[in-house]
Amino acid sequence: MTSPSPSAGTDAIEPPSGCPVQLASDVLAGKWTMLIVQELLTGVKRYSELQNALPGISSKMLAQRLRMLEESELLTRKIYATIPPRTEYRLTRLGHEIEPVILAMTGFGRKLAATQDTDDKRQASLPL
Repeated sequence: MTSPSPSAGTDAIEPPSGCPVQLASDVLAGKWTMLIVQELLTGVKRYSELQNALPGISSKMLAQRLRMLEESELLTRKIYATIPPRTEYRLTRLGHEIEPVILAMTGFGRKLAATQDTDDKRQASLPL
């Protein structure tokens, strides 16, 4: 019989070192990361196209997320020596592997929205 671990009985779950879910979560975390990847799934985009497609994202946050995705080898950046300089971003093969995750999130988001709409209608029909 094994003795319980020191954290047995607590709600905290410590992910094991090298856990693939934790690694994916670390890379894809943040409000904007998945939205940027979703935009790039349709093809090559320039910085300004991404900024226009994501209302509310600051230039600093977009640059930071793009840099992180590039460092994680999920996208590539190509700078053209033009005036003004032109920069294009595209997903790598690994970056395209996120598409099924985004499709699953889309389906879940639709179900969640439908549930919330139903709850809102139910609340509205209750007598005051």
